[in-house]
Amino acid sequence: MICNVELDLVLGFGRYTLNIWDVGGQRTIRSYWRNYFEQTDGLVWVVDSSDLRRLDDCKMELDNLLKEERLSGASLLILANKQDIKGALTPAEIAKVLNLESMDKTRHWKIVGCSAYTGEGLLEGFDWLVQDVASRIYMLD
Repeated sequence: MICNVELDLVLGFGRYTLNIWDVGGQRTIRSYWRNYFEQTDGLVWVVDSSDLRRLDDCKMELDNLLKEERLSGASLLILANKQDIKGALTPAEIAKVLNLESMDKTRHWKIVGCSAYTGEGLLEGFDWLVQDVASRIYMLD
């Protein structure tokens, strides 16, 4: 996540209501992430595709996060952000750096290239996330 302010947002998306928390990605904030794991159905991981220096740290933090038992059933949407910036890695390149293909085969995940600046890719990503979560939840009922 990009910003350093906790954001609590309730958003209508189609016929669904999303409760969204942006908990920030700075190192000093990461210890608080655990407060938000309970009953999490979907996880959005935002990667700065133009910041090659931080990708190793990004991979390590994502790996650690996905070890959390309370997130084991959560769908994972990776947003490869800043696709509008020249030199940004493509979603396929980000997937390779993050080693997504080796992820547990039971984990539902998708990587989408996007630009928070232009809005490109955001609807595609959230549409997948909502549909994936809904299909799992309603399948259990």
